[in-house]
Amino acid sequence: MSMTHSSRSQSQSQSQGRGTASAYELVKGSREFGTLRRRLGYYVVPMTGLFLAWYFLYVILAAFAPGFMRISVFGDVNVGLCIGLLQFVSTFAIAIGYGRWAPRHFDPLAAKLRLRLEQGRRP
Repeated sequence: MSMTHSSRSQSQSQSQGRGTASAYELVKGSREFGTLRRRLGYYVVPMTGLFLAWYFLYVILAAFAPGFMRISVFGDVNVGLCIGLLQFVSTFAIAIGYGRWAPRHFDPLAAKLRLRLEQGRRP
């Protein structure tokens, strides 16, 4: 049994005890909402993994390779400072990447689901 089907069954059985299901419960149990969540995961999960790996590499280098982090790049700027600043750059790059990815892969499906909900149709 798929997760979507079991969550739909739970929503339906819970709603039967109270009368009618709320619009949120119907959307949450729909196949389209499951697709929407999966699609979001296609971007969020890999980017989160990459960012955490990059961040922990920085922390590990700072803790276990202080000599490497002290290497001067130019003037008083060292490798540790450059990698630290690149943490901010990577954060903005991920946000910009999401801003470009979402309109093509996520927003159209979310808009379609929202429109169906606003028009009162079951998802």
